[in-house]
Amino acid sequence: MTNWARMGVGAVAAIALSSGYAAAETWDMPVAYADGNFHTENAKAFAQCVDTGTGGALDIVVHASGSLFKGNEIKRAVQTGQAPVGERLLSAHENENPLFGIDSIPFLATSYEDSEKLWKAARPTLEKVLDEQNLVLLYSVPWPPQGIYTKNPVNSAKDMEGVKFRSYNSATARMAELLGAVPVQVEAAELSQALATGVAESFISSGSTGYDRKVWEQLNYWYEVNAWLPRNYVFANKDAWEALGEPTRNVVTACADFAGHAGTVDSQRLNDWYKAELQANGMTVEPASDQLRSDLEAIGKTMTEEWFEAAGDEGRAVVDAYENQ
Repeated sequence: MTNWARMGVGAVAAIALSSGYAAAETWDMPVAYADGNFHTENAKAFAQCVDTGTGGALDIVVHASGSLFKGNEIKRAVQTGQAPVGERLLSAHENENPLFGIDSIPFLATSYEDSEKLWKAARPTLEKVLDEQNLVLLYSVPWPPQGIYTKNPVNSAKDMEGVKFRSYNSATARMAELLGAVPVQVEAAELSQALATGVAESFISSGSTGYDRKVWEQLNYWYEVNAWLPRNYVFANKDAWEALGEPTRNVVTACADFAGHAGTVDSQRLNDWYKAELQANGMTVEPASDQLRSDLEAIGKTMTEEWFEAAGDEGRAVVDAYENQ
């Protein structure tokens, strides 16, 4: 919330204060992550910005932790109009279209600067894909760089053989297979229970997920590998979007633009803080060993080749646009 407070929601809200609005309307916004997660807090600040900017004409109510729709149900719910707006992990939909997994190509964009460049290159194409699915892209925010959580020390891929590895998208499932681990699909809201019951024993994610779910209660190590910075994205049902008056759409767009910026700044600011909190709660936080890094890079090369084959010319064009910036 600090970025919103510093910049001033009122500055965004002033865009359309002199314009008229339709009758007050409420939009429910399902999100998959915990109430205190920085993505969820950013979504709530976005909602407050819209409420202020429209003078209460559009009230967005954020429902955290998959309480309204489970994470894997959110996109479909928004497409079909069961919810007018929602947030989901972009790469969770890679099985629909490889382009949704562009942020999870291993070691392609491993810094915040490169993540923004990749998003800039990919956004126009993704907007077209979403438009065909009756969706309007509003904003996107990256997670901090990813690392591998384990219970036991891991020095090479061989140490991961047979380990039950939580997957949250096609890329993490494929990484598990190539590591020799066993992929198990687990949503973020179910992660703590999965670790406590032994359904999952390891996973790749940012310090944020580990902190939110207090994984130090079951796991002992976090190896920093910076494989990618996966993104969450916020999208609206196109019919609901077009039913809004132009003044309201203008405010939502302005608030969304700022939400993308503010959320990214928070992600970067919190990155080191999350790692410090993992350490403070007894976890060993350290870079991956040279051997593990080498093993992961070999796996990344395989996954990259597979992604390009699946994404075809359209995917290659987006990556070329990114690399040519």
